[in-house]
Amino acid sequence: MIKVRKPGLATSVQDLGREGYYHLGIPPSGALDQYALSAANHLVGNPSGAAGLECTLIGPELEFRQDALVALSGALMSPRLDGEVVHQDTAFQVRAGQVLRFEFPKAGARTYLAVAGGIEVPLVLGSRSTYTLGALGGFQGRRLQEGDELPIGEPSGEGRAGNSLPMALRRSVGGDVTLRVVPGLYYERLTDAAKSSFFAEPWTVGSEADRIGYRFKGGSALSFQPREQPFGAGSDPSNIVDSCYPIGSIQVPAGLEPIVLHRDAVSGGGYAMIGTVISADLDLIGQMQPNQRAGFVAVTLEEALEARRVYKNA
Repeated sequence: MIKVRKPGLATSVQDLGREGYYHLGIPPSGALDQYALSAANHLVGNPSGAAGLECTLIGPELEFRQDALVALSGALMSPRLDGEVVHQDTAFQVRAGQVLRFEFPKAGARTYLAVAGGIEVPLVLGSRSTYTLGALGGFQGRRLQEGDELPIGEPSGEGRAGNSLPMALRRSVGGDVTLRVVPGLYYERLTDAAKSSFFAEPWTVGSEADRIGYRFKGGSALSFQPREQPFGAGSDPSNIVDSCYPIGSIQVPAGLEPIVLHRDAVSGGGYAMIGTVISADLDLIGQMQPNQRAGFVAVTLEEALEARRVYKNA
């Protein structure tokens, strides 16, 4: 059992998500940095999709009520166990009664905590991930709160303290980020000048950046080709007749600031999608802090599929 002494800013139980329900309006949820959660699980002997904790910007304070094997991966939050530094990407033993604390991340936005046996909350539609807007999954369908007690599953016995992720497999966080984009169905609605500026100019993450989506600021406003709005669409040039939204799709309401939808996003609506950030780069967004710089670069569908293959085989 793990007792939550302080919940942090937005700590939740996540696994790799619940696929197959987006057409019903239920997003996949799951870790925003899937690689980091999978890496932490690997170090403690769990399946890659075991449920762990996603700790965002301000980490929790956790008291372990039983011995446990733990690993952390993702943002650099300077974790300390009873005041002693513990290292990222290396499994370590925790004894009953010890307390794990975090500081504000030096780089990155989300640290993932895996414990041997996983966080044993009930499965909901095949996943333990938390979807807070729908009060679905995770621990009582919400972020963690002070006093919560999280059950731990039965360890596989395959993890060992000291297991460490090879340096070649560790991913750095922080710094400027380049996000690869496949231009979408409505990309041709942009003017030539807007197409050029979107990919040429630098952007920064706005304060509105969460599991639903990331807003980017700082670039030029994007203009749309003039047209008579079709029946059923809103009056804004960026409006369309309602359509489905893929995870990673980029909206630009009123042409002002791009919003990249992430794993808790709604499944459809009435804004044009000018492109989609490729699946292999979604983890990068999950580790971005407000005011961090980013740029977008266009890629083909074939290049996106190859990037996904490389990501899956990492």
